[in-house]
Amino acid sequence: MLAPASSYAGVNDTQSNGTKPGPTQKPNFVFIMTDDQDLQLNSMQYMPNVLDLIAKEGTTYQNHFCTVSQCCPSRVSLLTGKLAHNTNVTDIVPPYGGYPKFVQQGLNNNYLPVWLQQAGYNTYYTGKLMNAHSTANWNNPFPAGWNGTAFLIDPGTYNYYNATFQSNRDPPVSTPDQYNTDQVAQNALNMLDQAHAAGVPFFLGVAPIAPHCQTIFNPTTPIPGFLPPIPATRHQNLFPGAKIPRSPNFNPNVPSGASWITHLPQLNTTEIDYFDNFYRLRLQALQAVDEMIPTIINRLRQYGLLDNTYIIYTTDNGYHMGNHRMQPGKYCAYEEDVNIPFYIRGPGVPRGKTVDFVTTHTDIAPTLFQLAGIPLRSDFDGSPMPVTDNAQQQRRDAPTHDHTMVEYWGTGGFEGAFGLQGVNGSFTQFLNNTYKSMRIVTDKYNLQYTVWCTNEHELYDMTRDPSQMNNLLGPTASVNATPLAWPLNRPLIQVQPRLDAMLMVLKSCKADQCTQPWKVLHPDGNVNNLVDALDADYDAFYAGQPKVGFEKCALGYLIGSEGPQTPNYYGTNMAAWT
Repeated sequence: MLAPASSYAGVNDTQSNGTKPGPTQKPNFVFIMTDDQDLQLNSMQYMPNVLDLIAKEGTTYQNHFCTVSQCCPSRVSLLTGKLAHNTNVTDIVPPYGGYPKFVQQGLNNNYLPVWLQQAGYNTYYTGKLMNAHSTANWNNPFPAGWNGTAFLIDPGTYNYYNATFQSNRDPPVSTPDQYNTDQVAQNALNMLDQAHAAGVPFFLGVAPIAPHCQTIFNPTTPIPGFLPPIPATRHQNLFPGAKIPRSPNFNPNVPSGASWITHLPQLNTTEIDYFDNFYRLRLQALQAVDEMIPTIINRLRQYGLLDNTYIIYTTDNGYHMGNHRMQPGKYCAYEEDVNIPFYIRGPGVPRGKTVDFVTTHTDIAPTLFQLAGIPLRSDFDGSPMPVTDNAQQQRRDAPTHDHTMVEYWGTGGFEGAFGLQGVNGSFTQFLNNTYKSMRIVTDKYNLQYTVWCTNEHELYDMTRDPSQMNNLLGPTASVNATPLAWPLNRPLIQVQPRLDAMLMVLKSCKADQCTQPWKVLHPDGNVNNLVDALDADYDAFYAGQPKVGFEKCALGYLIGSEGPQTPNYYGTNMAAWT
């Protein structure tokens, strides 16, 4: 069914035929990040090289989440180990986001490549760094912390042919008739050559644009148009029968969700046929990425570097197509947008294993630090992912990290031909898309809880309702109902205040507060999870908590718009946390 676009023949399926590293040699890192790649819509099933050469040779993290479903804020969180409310990069363009905001916030001298260089690493990067990194600001300032670069920059970032690259300190150049992803792949190989010649530990970031839309920047409007991606000629017409999975939330007969989503009309046949073709184009565009994987592994093996190199594959955020009646896009807290691929192979990584630990993009920088033997920064909002068998057993023995925060500010948008509007071809935008959300995943319960800037609420039992169609806090819900199974089988009027208090901590948390929210609420350490918090002894405490809410739907992180910021603390003060 899933014919590979390229063979990985000749790439040995073991990790044991490269040169063995010395006992004190720091590991190398190859970090591959696509753009807008879904997990829930099964795109990974069409990438056999990633699955065979990274997933099967390493570990799959099936509960990996981005913490904001938008390119630039997600990438900045990944590169800093901080949630977007702590980077204050919350959009893809100024004034609230993009490369200029990244620089304005002082992050250009305080992010992953700078830290790795300080620890003795050489650092290289090719592909998209972040939005609004452009021909107007490519050297004002240069992105700091890199030994070698070949950045894709706007407005040519998303041109699948004739992209604009800016390498090292050289001016930007356009590349007519060359395929974007193939250029990124060749740049990656060239940088591996440089890294090997330098003879010191290295980090290589490889960031192709696939399967992001072909994006048309129109000088007459600040909003670009988003059209389906363009695959390499050799991959056109692959997967002719592929269609978007028809999950229960695909174009449902009954509206779902909250805010503007509940008012969307049902999609018609013309739109659905277009979406299916759009979906196939995304799969085809990913084939050049999949072809890149064995070339990178072969080059690492050629230089005897494979056994001491961690190879990571992920994306910046997910993607929906027809889910909850939505046109193609991201920007939401639904599973299609936030649950994303994450695979890692390398020294000490269990092979052929799938784990269900909750991990996030804010955990990636701490993970690299730990694997490289670098002391963790005290201001990381994330924590190291359990990579080795020992670390995974420790996480199982103390399963307190069972959650992730998801946040967003601004508008929601539609991509594709039916999302375009007006003579300028700008894409449809919806106000009131600011929200705070969280996912809680354990072996006994699995929840999503969201508070919108309209002060609507969503609660989904993801075990019974993985498609998020039955909002337990919808307009017709009864607060006296007990819809959740054991061990959460108390009325919603008791459960929701606990969830709200946890979200109150997470929505403005810093550092350890983000991974240990219950310790903020209960400094005595007697409550470590939602079940503990549901003890009836705490009913009055939670009933008196301030509620998560918004004063208005702001376009950026404006604290005055975000309602109460601080929860009540049980039985003591919070001097140790401030």
